[in-house]
Amino acid sequence: MEKIKFSDCDDSNEADTAQSLADGSAAAKLDPIFDQRSGASGSDSSGSDSPGSDSSALDNTGFMSEPAVESSEVVLVADDGAIRKGFPHPSFRKRQLFWGSILLLLSGCAVALTAYLGRPPQTEALAEVSIQPVETLSVEPVSSYEESRNYTGELMALNKSELSFERPGTVTKITVEAGDWVQAGNPLASLDVRNLQASRQELLAKRAQAVAQLEEMLAGPRVETIAAAAATVRTLSEELELAQKISSRRAVLYQEGAISLEQLDEANAEVSTLQARLDEAKSQRAELEAGTRSEQIEAQNALIQQFDANLANLDIDLDKSTLFAPFAGKVSARLLDQGSTISAGQPVLTLVEDDRLEAHIGIPATAAPSVRLGSLQNLQVGERAFQAKVLSILPELDSATRTLTVVLSLDKTASKNLVPGQVANLLLSERVAAEGYWLPTTALIGGDSGLWSCYALGEISDSGSGNSDEGPAFQVERRDLEILYTESDRVFVRGTLQPGDQVIINGNHRLVPGQWVSPSR
Repeated sequence: MEKIKFSDCDDSNEADTAQSLADGSAAAKLDPIFDQRSGASGSDSSGSDSPGSDSSALDNTGFMSEPAVESSEVVLVADDGAIRKGFPHPSFRKRQLFWGSILLLLSGCAVALTAYLGRPPQTEALAEVSIQPVETLSVEPVSSYEESRNYTGELMALNKSELSFERPGTVTKITVEAGDWVQAGNPLASLDVRNLQASRQELLAKRAQAVAQLEEMLAGPRVETIAAAAATVRTLSEELELAQKISSRRAVLYQEGAISLEQLDEANAEVSTLQARLDEAKSQRAELEAGTRSEQIEAQNALIQQFDANLANLDIDLDKSTLFAPFAGKVSARLLDQGSTISAGQPVLTLVEDDRLEAHIGIPATAAPSVRLGSLQNLQVGERAFQAKVLSILPELDSATRTLTVVLSLDKTASKNLVPGQVANLLLSERVAAEGYWLPTTALIGGDSGLWSCYALGEISDSGSGNSDEGPAFQVERRDLEILYTESDRVFVRGTLQPGDQVIINGNHRLVPGQWVSPSR
């Protein structure tokens, strides 16, 4: 229950209300202050209700009795100290809320003013600012930088061969398995050679016959043969002499008519026959006495050489029937088994020389002039780095990658720890002409829209504020940057930096533009 003074009522009714309450009458005068509630019953001093009057009744003090409905009951205090009970008029409630709000607003303003007046002066706050020590780097412009490029290739064995026989046949033996290490010249597999061996024996016999005939020609005819030829000549000479005598006698007899012409012709034919035989015998004797002709000896020598060539060709076939290791290496694959019938050129084994490796790296044609033949280059395989010598640069572009292939050789020590097929990276340095500055990566801070910035020392403080015991203080200023190249823990940048700027290289996450800092000595 609230207590309200009559003086809080409307000014127009204040005097009348106070007087009526003092007299204990004129209940109607309270209407401006109190609501006339309906729905409650009671009796006034007359003891009766009049038509048109409110259902609430006033007691003998001039206050309304409590209505049947719930309401906020208050206590009214008159100027003479008398206490009255009743219910306030709605306009009174609104005025009470309005003045209460005004009171609260004024109280808040008073608190804010008190706090503001109690704040220390701005100059004193600046004097108490802590100067942050920072590490700086003086930057100077450069006109170019070395850019490292990484080109990828593959390690390849110096020699890798698919071994096969040059003639068809049946495989009779394979002496190695996949993964075996072999030395150059070791036999690896062989074919059936029985038919080749039989052909070789035949050729050897024919050659021996030809050699014997040549030796006979070189030795010449025997004495006995020459003597027999001379005896034949003598016999034919005697027979010819006899035939000539008979022919002469018959010629005389024919003239005398003792014999016919036919008999004379027979005698003359006999003489001619014996003369031809005698001439042949004399020629044979002369040939034997002269010896064998040089042309015959040369022809026999040619026949012997032909037999020798056939034998050599057969020996080659016999040698090729055994597969030998052309170089020292490791068998990487066995493709056939014993008993297989193969054709000429069909692969049997794969041999790799894995103790001497080469790197084949593709580089752009524009980078080729920077790679000199015979120079040592940095080659990285996995996590390990090696020195490799440039053997050659292939003259044609690779049709797939459109790059030139650089061939580099690794020494045997490095090759022992590597295997063919591994990925190799060639590191080349190329000078790029560009104006900029080198900064450590620790000096970078993130900028707007994905750009980069750094902090540099700006304006130096005056003598009145911002001084550090270690030296003069500077304000932090932002410099916008563009990163051109990154190398390990430093970057090459260009932007709003100026030559000689002192760039803060550590602790940038603790700084903001405008903050006072002092470079550490």
